[in-house]
Formats: sequence, structure tokens, C-alpha cells
Amino acid sequence: MIEVLKALSVFFAYAVMAVFAQNAVFTRALGVSRLVKLVDDTTVDSLTFGALLCAVQLISAPLGYFVNLWLAQYPYRMYIRPLVMVLCSTVAFFIVLLVVVVFFRLHGAREIVAVLPMATFNTCILGTLFISTIQSFSLVQTMGFALGSGVGYVLAVQVVTEGQRKLQSDAVPATFRGLPITLLYIGILALAIYGFTGHMLAF
Repeated sequence: MIEVLKALSVFFAYAVMAVFAQNAVFTRALGVSRLVKLVDDTTVDSLTFGALLCAVQLISAPLGYFVNLWLAQYPYRMYIRPLVMVLCSTVAFFIVLLVVVVFFRLHGAREIVAVLPMATFNTCILGTLFISTIQSFSLVQTMGFALGSGVGYVLAVQVVTEGQRKLQSDAVPATFRGLPITLLYIGILALAIYGFTGHMLAF
């Protein structure tokens, strides 16, 4: 029982860390281009995107963990690891696709299936897999970090979406409206979170 509680505490600790202190968007700029596109696209439900992203994260993370253990015996693992991580994401894509089609049937699944490729093939998914591998996370840590990265990405989308509404002000110069002011907004948020985590400036 104690071991289970310890594992749960580690899981949630790494999940919270990935949501805030190691947010994929604000601390590592993972998936920024997809985020900007998602914020501007009113046809895509951000919550649906987030649910699919978290599902893919939670499936691809253990796949990446076990495949990385298997690759450890090969001296050329560094060269094939990127391809293997993409394959793990692809496998997760088809698993989620199968679940969506089975549970939502054909008509209800069309909108979800249209969003699934965006939620699967982006740098947030691949970046999370690489970070977990490079940091040599355990399976529990990997799962917690994967869930936290997905939730943190959704949180970033919501924050940027809310900020986007206020950035439509006429006080913003015309040359900065749209993508430039959005990137500036994300950059300022990233600096705030970067300072919140206790990092020191180089100068």
C-alpha cells in the first residue's frame, strides 16, 4: 500500500511539474505553431483537442519508455530514436482512432477524427517523449509527465485564447496585430513562468 501511495505521489508530482514549472509551451516552446493555429481556428474545439492530446500522450509515453529500454542495448540507438518516437506516436494515433470509432460510431466520430492528426503529430508529443528519455524518467514519472504535458498544453491554449480576445484592442498598432502580438504575449508569459520557477538570468 505504501509503495502504491509513493507511486501516486510521484505521478502527481511530475504531472503538476509538467503543467506549471515545465510547461511544454511556456518553458520549452513545444507546439507553439500548432497552438497559434488552434487559437485562430474557431472550428476546432480546444477541449476535444486537449482530450485527444492527453490520450495520445498517455498511450505513447509507456510505448516510448519500453522501446527506449529495448534500444539501450544497441550502440546506434541515438540515430534511430527519433524515428522510433514517431512510430510510437503513430501507434498511439491508431489506438485512439480505433477507440473513437468504436465508441462514437461513424457519424459522431467525424469531428473528433478530423482533430486527431493535429493532436498526435506535433512537437508537444514528440518533445515529451524525448524529454522523458533524456531525463531517464521511470515509468511512473514518464506517465505523470506525459499527462501533465497534455494538461499544460490545454491550459496554455486556454490562456492564449483568453489573451487573444483582449489583444483585439484598437490600442494595439496595426503592424503588431495578429501573429506578432500573439507571439509577444506568449513570450511575456514564458518569461513570467521562467522567473516563477526560480531560474537566474545569465547576466
